[in-house]
Amino acid sequence: MVRQLQGMFASMKSKTVILRNKLGLHLRPASRIVKISGKYRSTKVELARDGESVNAKSILGIMTLVAESGAEVEIQCDGPDEEACLDELVDLVNNKFYEE
Repeated sequence: MVRQLQGMFASMKSKTVILRNKLGLHLRPASRIVKISGKYRSTKVELARDGESVNAKSILGIMTLVAESGAEVEIQCDGPDEEACLDELVDLVNNKFYEE
């Protein structure tokens, strides 16, 4: 059983990003993350900050991270579309959630 679990998570893709938009992770950017994550139904998507990990398909979960501008957030994707999902989310963050 342990080997099987290790194999499941071996392919997970993740990337740490820095929030560069003016207000950090507030409701509008969180909703954009949820929208993108939701497109990849068979892929598990999580955001992690300071040891706390939340479901990126849950706007309430994302808001509990309280990530201000300059905060480091890790995006973790696991599933058949993990690479495409990760690329799209990293692009969203790197483009300041298209707010500025």
